[in-house]
Amino acid sequence: MKKFDSINVIPFIDIMLVLLAIVLTTATFVASGQLDIALPQADGNVAQQEPKALEIAIDRDFNFYFNGEESSLENLSSLLADSDSLAPVSLVIDETVPFAKFVSVIDLLKNRPMDKVSIRTRKTP
Repeated sequence: MKKFDSINVIPFIDIMLVLLAIVLTTATFVASGQLDIALPQADGNVAQQEPKALEIAIDRDFNFYFNGEESSLENLSSLLADSDSLAPVSLVIDETVPFAKFVSVIDLLKNRPMDKVSIRTRKTP
C-alpha cells in the first residue's frame, strides 16, 4: 500500500474561486434604486419588495415620487385612487424627511384602504 504524504488542494481552490465569483456577482446586484435616498436603519429584517408593488418615495429635498416618476402629494391621491387597493405599497423615504411628510403619505393610504404597506430600510451594520 502506498503512503499518503500530501493533500491535493487544487480542487478546493477551484471551488473557493467559483464561490468567490458567485459572491462578487451577486454583491453587484444588492445596490438598488436610482433615487438618491438614504434609508433609515432598522435592526429587523429588510422587507422584500413583491413584484408589481407600488412604490412611493420621498427624497431629501422632500420631492414625492410614485413608481419612480416625480409627483406631488395632491397628485399621489389621484394616482392611488386609480391603483388596485390590494396591491402592496413600498415606502422609500429618506431618513432626513420630517415625520409629518411620512404621516401625510400614511393618511393617503388610510383613506384608500391599502393594508399591504412596507417601509424599506437598510440593515444596521
